[in-house]
Parts: sequence; structure tokens; C-alpha cells
Amino acid sequence: MIPRDQHPISRKQISPNALKVLYRLKDNGYEAYLVGGCIRDILLGLQPKDFDVVTNATPEQVKACFSNCRLIGRRFRLAHIMFGREIIEVATMRGHHQSSDDDVTSVDIEQKQEQPSPAVAKKISKQSDEGQLLRDNVYGTIDEDAERRDFTINSLYYDIRNFDLLDFANGMADIEKGVIDLIGDPETRYREDPVRMLRAVRFATKLNMTIAKRTESPIYELGHLLRNIPPARLFDESLKLLLSGKALANFEMMRHYGLFKYFFPAAEQVLTGNPEDKEERMMKLMFTNTDTRINADKSISPAFVLAAIYWYPLEAHAQELELESGLSPYDAFQLAINDILHRAVQSVAIPKRFTANMRDIWNSQHRLRKTQGKRPLQMLENARFRAAYDFLLLRAEIEGGELEEIADFWTHLQETDEGKRAMADAKRNAGQRRFEGRPEGRSDDRSKSGPKRNAKYRSNRRKKKPSGNRSSKSNNES
Repeated sequence: MIPRDQHPISRKQISPNALKVLYRLKDNGYEAYLVGGCIRDILLGLQPKDFDVVTNATPEQVKACFSNCRLIGRRFRLAHIMFGREIIEVATMRGHHQSSDDDVTSVDIEQKQEQPSPAVAKKISKQSDEGQLLRDNVYGTIDEDAERRDFTINSLYYDIRNFDLLDFANGMADIEKGVIDLIGDPETRYREDPVRMLRAVRFATKLNMTIAKRTESPIYELGHLLRNIPPARLFDESLKLLLSGKALANFEMMRHYGLFKYFFPAAEQVLTGNPEDKEERMMKLMFTNTDTRINADKSISPAFVLAAIYWYPLEAHAQELELESGLSPYDAFQLAINDILHRAVQSVAIPKRFTANMRDIWNSQHRLRKTQGKRPLQMLENARFRAAYDFLLLRAEIEGGELEEIADFWTHLQETDEGKRAMADAKRNAGQRRFEGRPEGRSDDRSKSGPKRNAKYRSNRRKKKPSGNRSSKSNNES
């Protein structure tokens, strides 16, 4: 235990909503502590992004205390307390998962309960043959919970009752030394959740710390376990790694440990390790630019980053298809896009809204080569021109030559009066589309026929509704 006069954490540094949650749980007779990254960040002089709470109340008991609570998750049952845009995450203290499925009644297994009772939930734990925790709703005490945490630096607890810090794993010492170290046996902990390898990388770069040797060593051999992680979860983890302001450092560390290939295998295949090759230069320049924008509080499109990661694998595959099958360059390129995206989403579940933008950025690179006649001004009127142009600039900086000349053409065109008018029209049209509720660049049958179908549906409802129930009809239609 670290008493209040020996640590710098004050309630003034804690979210008022997190304090409300802590005090409400305490007033209802439960233990409640602030825990994890928020404590770590305050001790390091950083501003926490999230405030997490741990309690001995079950998720159902937490929900009974808060009307603004919703329960989420099956693998890890959690309570989210909603305060507008801020969410305070509340977890029940985890215990040791020595219980097997044999301890759970057959009725519970057959029903596959989404919300098991506390008595049953305390026993529920399930692991894969490789040791991965598939379900871990095993509740315990605070000292057991500390042992179930991943890294020592995340195992500090702030006690709202007396403002002391509880340190079960020498987390304060590791924070002071700048060391990332797992609690328990590293190989076992990685097998339980392979994403911990990615978290070790992310914390090391984010906090400018080093990974302890015993925590680092198994990563070289256990990267293959990431194949067992659902692609949707891997996509979320990829965004954390690439859009954190430390993308280049994370990329280099992932390559060092052999983890990058489990996210972007097609990109890994074309990377040679030679810093002079265009594929390597693309990664370094793109990640450097991404970090610069994020650290300057500017927006960045995930689709743009992903389009850059896969650009040279796409080009190489298109050339292969053109030579092997005799397809035209255009058809080979379109088929290559389909193949690359299909393979990409098998590893990382990239949402369709991003793959659509990636496809548009790629196809625009060929349209930007057409600099004669009315096409250039028409291109400027496209709402997605800016992303395509920025991508062209990225390629031109890497490859030079003809691409530099094309990039210069588009740069100068935007500075002409005609170019400025075209881009102003594009901006105005994009705003009008957003106002009308239509996706940008949508010109398929669905966008045209959707409103007609809705109008017909409303018309049919008006025919079927009794004429006297006018207020009910109005509410339903709104």
C-alpha cells in the first residue's frame, strides 16, 4: 500500500463521472477502485483518455445501481456507465480460472446463457487447446484481480475511501524504471490472450519504455497465436497501433518481432528490408506523415493508410495477372483489387466503408494520369479528389519521374481560377449530399429507388391506418 502522502494522485485529476461511479458503488456497500491505465498515465504526467473502475459487484449488481448502464461482452462481461460521450467502464474483480466446464451445470451449457447468474458465473472459464481464454467470467477478490491483470504498470488501484494506492505487483517501481513487464509466466499469459503481445509493443512505444527481457523473449515464437484472434478484433488493434501517433515505431517493432505479417501478409511479402526499395520507403514515409498529422491534432483516414500499405502488393499482383492471363491493364487492375481486398479482410476485418474508399483511391491514380480536355476539371469536382491527390503526392515523393510531373500538374491546376471554382463546387455539393443524408459519391440504383420505396411504404401505411389515429401515425412516421 502507498499512502496518500507518498503519491501524487489527486481527485482533481480524475474524471468527475468516474468519481460519481466510485462513490455510488461505495454508498451501495461495494468495494470500488480506479485501476489500470488511468493511474499509470497520471503517475507519468500524462492525461488519461479513459477511466476504468473495478468492483466486487457483479455486472448485474452494477446495472441495478445505475439507470444509465448497459452490459456488454460475453468473453469478458463488463458494465458501461454512460455519461453522454464519456463511458466509464466497470469490471467485476476477476479470479483464478482453475474451474473447468465440468463445474458448470448442463442446463447452463445447453442454454448458453448470455447473462449467467453470479453463482454460476463465478465458475465459468473456458480455454482453447492452445491456452487462449475464450471466456473468463470468473469473479474473485482484489488480490486475485491484480494477478489477472496483464502488466505490472497497469495493476495499481486507487482506493476512494482513503486515497491510498494499492500496489500488488511492484507496478510503481516498474513505472519509475520505465519497464514493461507481464504479471505471471509470460508464455502462459500470451497464450491466454495473444493480443498482449501487441499491447506490449504499443505501451513500449507510447510510454517510451523498454520491454523486460523475460516478457519480450516469447514474442518471437508465439506470433502465430494471433491467427486465433477474430479478424474484427485485429482490425481494432491495428487502428490502435497505426493511428496512435507512434505508427512508425510500432511498425518497426512489429517487424522486429515478426508480428506485422499476421496483420498485412500481402504487404509483408513485398517488403525486402532494404531501406532504399520503394516498398520500404512507402511504409516509412506514410507512417511518418501519419504520425505528424495525428500529433498535430489533424484528422487521418484509416482507408488512406490501408491503401498505402497495400499499394505496391496491388501493383505487383496486377502485373502478374496481366502477364499470365492476357487481361487488359484495366481489367487486370480491377481483378487485382478484388483479390487483394479479399485476402486482406481474411486477416483483418476491414469494414466495407474503408475498402470502398481504398478502391476509390486506387482507381483514381489512373484517372489522375488523364490531364487533357475537360477531365481534369471534372476530377476536381469529385468529393474524393483530395484523398486521391494526396496519395499521388505520396507516390511521387517515392518514385519521382513522371509521377512528379503529374503531381505538379494537379498542384498548379488547383491554383487556377477554374480549379478553385471546381473545388468550391465539389465542396458545396458534398455538403448538400450530407445535408440530404446521402453517402458521398453514391449514384447506384439504391440511392435513387430507396426514397421511392419509402414513399410507397408510407402511402400504404396511410391507407391502412384508421383516419382518427392521426397523432399515432405522425409519431410512427417520424
